[in-house]
Amino acid sequence: MKEKILIVEDQFIEADYLRLMLTQAHYMVTGIARSVAQAEEMIIKERPDFVLLDIFLKGKLTGIDLAKKLAADNIPFVYLSANSNEEVLNEAKATQPYGFLVKPFREKDLLVTLEIARYRHEHSVDVMAHRQSALQKHLKKIMEDSGNRDQKLLKIAIALQPHIPFDFLAAGFDNLGNADNNGISFLRIGFNQYQIIGLKELVMITGKSQAQIIALQSENPNELNATFYDDVAFKSLCKQPSLRKLFADTFQLKSHLEMPMHLLNGTPFSFCLYSRRSDAYNATQVELFERIHQTLIDSIEVMVEKEKKNTGRIPGNEPLQVLPKSDDNKVWQGIVGKSHLLLNVFDHITQVAPADTSVLILGESGTGKEKMADCIHHLSPRKGKPFVKINCAALPAALIESELFGHEKGAFTGAVEKRIGKFEKADKGTIFLDEVGEMPLELQVKLLRVLQEKEIERVGSTGITKVDVRIIAATNRNLEKEVAEGRFRLDLYYRLNVFPVTMPALRERKEDIPALALHFVNKYNLKTGKRITGLTNGVLTQMRSYDWPGNIRELEHLIERAVLLARGTTIENIALPAAVQIEKNLPTVLNSMKTMHENEKEYIIAVLKKCNGRIWGAGGAAEILNLHPSTLKSRMNKLGIKKQY
Repeated sequence: MKEKILIVEDQFIEADYLRLMLTQAHYMVTGIARSVAQAEEMIIKERPDFVLLDIFLKGKLTGIDLAKKLAADNIPFVYLSANSNEEVLNEAKATQPYGFLVKPFREKDLLVTLEIARYRHEHSVDVMAHRQSALQKHLKKIMEDSGNRDQKLLKIAIALQPHIPFDFLAAGFDNLGNADNNGISFLRIGFNQYQIIGLKELVMITGKSQAQIIALQSENPNELNATFYDDVAFKSLCKQPSLRKLFADTFQLKSHLEMPMHLLNGTPFSFCLYSRRSDAYNATQVELFERIHQTLIDSIEVMVEKEKKNTGRIPGNEPLQVLPKSDDNKVWQGIVGKSHLLLNVFDHITQVAPADTSVLILGESGTGKEKMADCIHHLSPRKGKPFVKINCAALPAALIESELFGHEKGAFTGAVEKRIGKFEKADKGTIFLDEVGEMPLELQVKLLRVLQEKEIERVGSTGITKVDVRIIAATNRNLEKEVAEGRFRLDLYYRLNVFPVTMPALRERKEDIPALALHFVNKYNLKTGKRITGLTNGVLTQMRSYDWPGNIRELEHLIERAVLLARGTTIENIALPAAVQIEKNLPTVLNSMKTMHENEKEYIIAVLKKCNGRIWGAGGAAEILNLHPSTLKSRMNKLGIKKQY
């Protein structure tokens, strides 16, 4: 008997069909729930191994509401859904499901999705255990190192960064009124670079008096357990004056994770992490904190005791300082910028690089996906081994299989000798499949086999060859859309998508434009023998107003041209595309144009109003719209029309 599965589906026929398919495949169905409340009762009664979860259910709560609780309880789930609008899909994806089945689906789709979900869940459990163990060892080592309290707290913050990323961290701000207690905070200003901000520096930065800051600290609600606040919840949290609101307003923060602790003497001591991203924190990070909770308390206890022995008191804040750059920065050479989105990518890369996990790098063309693949390889244990790159879009369909897997002599016309493929050449190393979304369907099956079995078969060979290869893939395509339209295999997508990393577009990190521009100026100074020293403020302003559809690659080409055309030592003009000027002069009517979904939603609401909210029967909205009533209900759910007029 395979895993126990709970079905959460309010349509009886569909739920029973699912039960039949699962039973025939030797899964144990623990029950069928038609609402979130019923599902919660069944989960308490008999904890399932997996949950198949419809998004739209009877009652006020949706499958997404239940998914958040399942994620907190570490119960893997797969969504079942008919067509959904983009807003609903994005909300569903944010809960980090282990799969997604779009109705109607075949039995084979269901079983393959469950197999992939099992693989991903097992892998995530292993990763969590590895992260917990590594972090605990790191924290214990920090306590053995030399340094005062603030320096050790900074080291703890740096240790947390790859696992629970932050742009600002406040430690020990629980009882500022106590003379022996000095809160300390760390503002991230680069990769492994932090500005240390104590209470005195906070007074200087915010313009508040020390007494005002202490008063704001008393307004903070006391959390008993680790809790996170995303975009909406964090905005609500910051409506009233508090220390959290002060941090948010001062450093442009949008989400928060509170990690409260109590030392042995009962003294509260919390780590408060903040991010400039609105969706930075999740239940998985809360779970990780709970696992290392005692290790953190032990570390703080040891640190405090050492300080008391050395000085007889807990020290005040150190002067404002910046941690010097780490040697790890050598890995990021050629990648310019310090925006929080780029630093977040660095965090993900340092987290996944030491493992053998497959990585999928997503992002628009020109965002630097290949450079990030280089970084992953050079940060991994395979860094001294081969690193083989393949552009799947540049290879002819007839030759791509031979290029990847090799061929035997005489395998086809022109195969005059045996050839070793890219996978064999990358044995014990890493292979980078750029533009993997361009790979033909028939070859996707063989790539899946390599991922699953770690073996290849040369063209024209009857035997198999074992390979030990780490796969990094990249694409600028929306693979979910490719899967939906049948151009990319669902099972391969989920196997590659174990650890996705998204490169931000240049328009999302415009604060990096001056540094990038200067980097390319210096690069082309060397190539051309010129001595350009920089760009005028007017040119930089122009560049910040442009949206850079070609991203960093487009910026580099424009800087190269500007360097060649520059007559002095400063770039005073840059040939931005005419689209910038057109965009500035667009009629306001274009800005107010509505999407097809918005127009459809308004039309259906207008018809419902005319029919006084009646859907069924003669003169009902379904008849007027020439739709089956159930189809209309489905469209209303998809468009978020909840009220019947």
